[in-house]
Amino acid sequence: MSTHRKAIISVSNLRKQYGDFSAVKGISFEVYEGEIFGLLGPNGAGKTTTLEIIETLREKSAGEIVIDGLNVDHDQNAIKKIIGVQLQAAGYYPNLTLLELLDLFSGLYNVSIDNKHMLSLVGLEDKAREKYKSLSGGQKQRFSICTTLINKPKIVFLDEPTTGLDPQARQNLWQLIRGIRKGGTTVMLTTHYMDEAEQLCERVAVMDSGHIIAMNTPDHLIDELVASGFERKKEVKKANLEDVFLHLTGREWKDE
Repeated sequence: MSTHRKAIISVSNLRKQYGDFSAVKGISFEVYEGEIFGLLGPNGAGKTTTLEIIETLREKSAGEIVIDGLNVDHDQNAIKKIIGVQLQAAGYYPNLTLLELLDLFSGLYNVSIDNKHMLSLVGLEDKAREKYKSLSGGQKQRFSICTTLINKPKIVFLDEPTTGLDPQARQNLWQLIRGIRKGGTTVMLTTHYMDEAEQLCERVAVMDSGHIIAMNTPDHLIDELVASGFERKKEVKKANLEDVFLHLTGREWKDE
């Protein structure tokens, strides 16, 4: 299966230190070309820090990262040309229309794009002349993913893409993310929603307190937990990825 696939991201012994605090404690993993890979963990686990280091937005303290043959230490400009990074909502001018924002971003990337086509990829062609601030939460998230696709990236990074969305908007976004992968783009995302990881990800790495404590397909992790004798109370299915996560980390969290 995955063992014969090409690694498009290789992370080796990655560490991030803030003074006396270790946010990331020597983690290693690979993301294969053309997969949706999930980095899971509670708030403070180190997943966003890890993502930002891979995206070249944050300096690492130690370790090595290679992205499509390019080393983060020497090739940051080349790496930026082949990745798409999702901005948080604060990154947009609220009074500009979607067409104006796409003009702005394509200028920053120095690429020529068909704005209407870009919006159609994320189901927002009918909102082209509306201001960003008038969009719903789900539409804003879809537009933020649209901006990650402007430079036709090989890899798209999504940090907690569905936080705060209603169930239908989450489903729509999942469909969009699957479509991006179907188009040949590798997707790496962070989430603390276990159902999201179970639905979307081919493989997941579970992070807790700066360590990776498990990594495999969601099915394998669930089967492993069931085989250990674990059984959910009053459920048809014996376990799901949320059970694996809680079992590994020993903690619960709120959906915020």
